[in-house]
Amino acid sequence: MTSYAPASARAARSASPHRAARSRARRRRALVWVADHAVAVGLACAFVGPIVFVMLTSVMTDQQSLSSDLWPRHWQWSNYTTVFRTAPFGTWLINTVVYAVAATGAMLLSSIPIAYALARFRFRGRNAAFLAVITMMMLPPQVLVIPMYLMWARLHLTGTIWPLVIPSLFGDAFSVFLLRQFLLTIPEDYLNAARVDGCSELRVLTRVVLPMMRPAVVAVGLFAFFNAWNDYYGPLIYTGETPAHWTLALGLASFKTSHAVQWNLTMAATLIAMAPVIIVFFFAQKAFIEGVTLTGVKG
Repeated sequence: MTSYAPASARAARSASPHRAARSRARRRRALVWVADHAVAVGLACAFVGPIVFVMLTSVMTDQQSLSSDLWPRHWQWSNYTTVFRTAPFGTWLINTVVYAVAATGAMLLSSIPIAYALARFRFRGRNAAFLAVITMMMLPPQVLVIPMYLMWARLHLTGTIWPLVIPSLFGDAFSVFLLRQFLLTIPEDYLNAARVDGCSELRVLTRVVLPMMRPAVVAVGLFAFFNAWNDYYGPLIYTGETPAHWTLALGLASFKTSHAVQWNLTMAATLIAMAPVIIVFFFAQKAFIEGVTLTGVKG
């Protein structure tokens, strides 16, 4: 008697070669992609590797963090709460947020009008003013430390973060340069059309120019935010003797000194200081990359 296999079994046998072929094609495409992007993959691993190492070490025990183990045997998440109990990380975090946000906002408020004037206004001495901006970019900040400190000391502002924030109200040379370069790429016809409709220069800037230069504003804003968040030199000069006004960069250096052998706590504190910057860049990376790409199109 002839036996016939069920239809489902025959269909499975006929489909298995197709599935195997599709699987081989996917593997081949994956290998080709890795080969085409080998340099990028290698650089990504080089950048992500230290962050992964910091994260894994931050959840190890004291004994394991001093060993050669790379993977935690016991995930000790309590290290993060221990960091906040043993040091005023909450105060340092608030001070850093206030400093970074205030300095970034003040820089944008002052640098955007300056860049707009240098890019769009025709006045005597415009090239000399732009040359002065370029010169300020090449001036080392250490040259101004002593006179600036004496000035803030006479104003009784040393020991606070305000000597770090107030100078941003007078613009930033690097931000002015980038914004000016981007403004030169905006066609003059848009501005003339707004002027014909009766808009003042301030209204042209706020209603026409600002929406078009959003990528550049995001780029220079992130540059300023990251610079303020990671600033160690400025807080050390002006708030070094006032721990209540320390920022994360200064507090983290002190924490590492007092917990030199507790690498798990040191790595947990480091990750706490890094996490906000990584999160901000993750959500703003598209506008940031677009702004950096477009700010140098036209000289």
